[in-house]
Amino acid sequence: MAIQWFPGHMHLTHKAIQERIKNIDVVIELLDARLPGSSANPMLAELTAGKPTLKVLNKQDLADPARTSLWLAHYNALAGTRAIGLDASVSAPAKALIKECFALAPSRGGMVKPMRVLICGIPNVGKSTLINTLTGKRATKTGDEAGITKLEQRISLADDFYLYDTPGMLWPRIIVAKSGYNLAASGAIGRNAFNEEEAALELLAYLKVHYAPLLVARYKLAVVEGLQDEELLEAIGRKRGALQSGKGVNLQKAGEIVIYDFRAAALGRITLETPQEFSEWLAAGQKLDAARQVKKDAIELDRKIRFKKIPRPDSRAP
Repeated sequence: MAIQWFPGHMHLTHKAIQERIKNIDVVIELLDARLPGSSANPMLAELTAGKPTLKVLNKQDLADPARTSLWLAHYNALAGTRAIGLDASVSAPAKALIKECFALAPSRGGMVKPMRVLICGIPNVGKSTLINTLTGKRATKTGDEAGITKLEQRISLADDFYLYDTPGMLWPRIIVAKSGYNLAASGAIGRNAFNEEEAALELLAYLKVHYAPLLVARYKLAVVEGLQDEELLEAIGRKRGALQSGKGVNLQKAGEIVIYDFRAAALGRITLETPQEFSEWLAAGQKLDAARQVKKDAIELDRKIRFKKIPRPDSRAP
């Protein structure tokens, strides 16, 4: 089942960005280094088209360093874009953001033409923690759940550098199914919008192929190769005591354990996608979405004909 989450306040965020972007010099998009493609908002890309963009792969200390390098190279190859990795809790690297913004917009600076930067990203990607690190004080609320920041804030990082913070925003329809599950695993999607067992099974399906040794080490398993996803989740549940009456495994609880361990990096440093993988997922998602749109258009056309809102096409026409 596809995962979707777009609560009401995100509509307001969309409108706020649409209005603010007119006077912005550089856009900073914070991405989750563990899912750099899935955490890039396509709706934000449309809103900020033409603006110099700094892609920040946040939480890089939780991600696979080899894959982080691949993603940095991917984004740095894009026109008008720079990309850096960052751990928002470390103060020195965070200051590099100001330097990168001036590199992207060298004509800005000084009291006459102050740098105006919009920082945005998906929920729970670490924006508030980063801003607090940049300012050296608790300028914004933080928390390990989606939807903490609800209002736009303007923060002065220097006399000629204004940073506009916006609430985390997803997009109305996630057409890449794998992205939905990756976003759920990362904590970017509200808990009521997905099933932990289902999300954990999708996560394990990927991890057992690409990070099997980490699963073996964390859960003290003999082997993960050859196990079905459900069998693997059940084995983890037994190891971690997620049992119910009759000594059966509570798969929902086991799923919560797996997701928590991923978010806390208890499994190790993991990245859930490579640039090539995400490109393939996106192409498949776009193809499926186009097919759905054709079907939807056909249904709508038939409805209009049946209710005589438009004439029935003449089948004898050439």
